[in-house]
Amino acid sequence: MYSRLQIARKYIRYYLTAKNGRGHGVHSPFVYDFIRNVLNDRRRPAVWDRIELLRAQLLKDETWLEVEDMGAGSSVAKGRQRQVREIARHAAKPAKLGQLLFRIARYYQRERVVELGTSLGLSTAYLGSGAASVWTIEGASAIAAVAARNFQDLGLGGVELVVGNFDELLDGVLDRAGSVDLAFIDGNHRLEPTLRYFHALMERCAPGAILIFDDIHWSEEMEEAWGKIQRDPRVYMTIDLFFIGLVVFREEFKVKQHFSIRF
Repeated sequence: MYSRLQIARKYIRYYLTAKNGRGHGVHSPFVYDFIRNVLNDRRRPAVWDRIELLRAQLLKDETWLEVEDMGAGSSVAKGRQRQVREIARHAAKPAKLGQLLFRIARYYQRERVVELGTSLGLSTAYLGSGAASVWTIEGASAIAAVAARNFQDLGLGGVELVVGNFDELLDGVLDRAGSVDLAFIDGNHRLEPTLRYFHALMERCAPGAILIFDDIHWSEEMEEAWGKIQRDPRVYMTIDLFFIGLVVFREEFKVKQHFSIRF
């Protein structure tokens, strides 16, 4: 993975070269609409406050968990013994990203969402509050147990949590989902697994599906994976928000377009 200094330099370069976050100069109708009505939607649903209250509680939770790590994905807090508050601080997605996931799920009326990498369930909570049904996979059973309690406390009846190795469980989850119209891939930040998940999801994508990849600039491997995804002949539209990358499938896309948007 890149050092903090390397990531900071990459972010500065991204910020200086990306299209502005207001939509000026963007000629794709889909991307312009995405910027105006998703990225810049300033409404704040009440459920966000409940999720952020849960985050505040998790950040104070000193409970120790025995954690098995199944993939590259944490640059901090190594080892099997980890406190809930450390996981909440270093592994949980920030509110800004979680709320974007909610807006994407809600605006595009997603029905079947798959998430790889539940962690404590904060990103899942945002997805589950904006979409009809979510299937989420978490590799660490102790962390999954905390997430399950969080889903119950938030009343998220549309979330199905599956515990175990992504490679062993993904096909079964996709079978149960039937087809996928939104996926969030976060949990194994390596080249080969990321591409494997991409290809598996591609086989089950519904028309208009959106695949979201986390930490596309986290390491050389992740940047290589993102580049390969962009070059895939089935991919015509990608949006780089630096921290995440979106792959959008729509029938009207006939020419490859890759956008970098300030977020």
